[in-house]
Amino acid sequence: MSQKSMTAYRTAGLLSAAALALTGCVSPVAGPSGQYATPIGNAPVTSNPTPYSTALFCLADYAHRYNLPSPRIAVGRISDYTGTVSPDGGRQITGGASLMANSALAKAGARIVERYDTSVSELELRYANNRLIGDEAQAPAQGQADSQYRRILAGQVPGSDFYVVGGITEVNYNIRSAGFDIGGGEADSDTPASGIIQGKVFVMNVAIDLRLVQTTTLEVVDVVSYQKQIIGREVSAGVFDFLNGNVFDVSAGTGGFEPVQLAVRALIERATVEFMANLYGAPGPEVCLNASNDPLAGNTVGPTGGYYPAYQNTDTNNGQTRSDPSRWHDRRDGDVRRSRY
Repeated sequence: MSQKSMTAYRTAGLLSAAALALTGCVSPVAGPSGQYATPIGNAPVTSNPTPYSTALFCLADYAHRYNLPSPRIAVGRISDYTGTVSPDGGRQITGGASLMANSALAKAGARIVERYDTSVSELELRYANNRLIGDEAQAPAQGQADSQYRRILAGQVPGSDFYVVGGITEVNYNIRSAGFDIGGGEADSDTPASGIIQGKVFVMNVAIDLRLVQTTTLEVVDVVSYQKQIIGREVSAGVFDFLNGNVFDVSAGTGGFEPVQLAVRALIERATVEFMANLYGAPGPEVCLNASNDPLAGNTVGPTGGYYPAYQNTDTNNGQTRSDPSRWHDRRDGDVRRSRY
């Protein structure tokens, strides 16, 4: 057998061994844990702030410090009007902008009334109207023999003073791009080695148009239109060569693209800052520069939004630990591990 054949067989054997080693992580028979494989990754759940989240917290503290009441605010449809579709067939831009707006309002300390999804409340209202829901702790009404049915009271649902609507109106690709491509090789035909280095940078943007509407009069009292640019970059290098009849093609690269959906969240939060500063009567960002406006002790607004305790246990509950990435994580929080049985 020739030296070339031996080298080919060795290469094939090494590749086969590597393939078998990779498949060793997956078994066709479930193990004692009931799983075929252990999922990779161990990153904990973290808060998802934007550069404007701090300003929202500051506005909440500003309103709290000076006892400025927040009007009741609802969020309507904030839809994607760009019509963009990803290569995989799904939406290129998030359809959850309304949910982001609710979170942003909570960070600003706003009083929020639900109008986006009232399906559960409407269903329970129908059940209560048909006497299918009981409230044991409810006191009997005058003239009623018992209190086993939930009563429907006129005016029990508070109305909104303002609501936020609008949409994502622009997605512009490749506003500006640049790149380089450098290649080289040897002139000798016996060892035709070659290499290449590539780099690319490109910019796109996304924009929103939101409006704040007074519910009772339908008067548009505030309008915000913002855009944010998004950058992506990619760098790669590779080498291609023939050595003794064998082909070697080695390449490596790195790249990154600023998250588009996080850019939408930043736009929503910036617009919410403007809306709430207007409603609170804040003169401007300078309210956050005064040391006296630092967050108050025991404040219930944090990186994950507003927290309003259902019971008087704020000294012992987890309201102040929501942004801690280790809380409730079974591998990072010792209290969770100790509670296992």
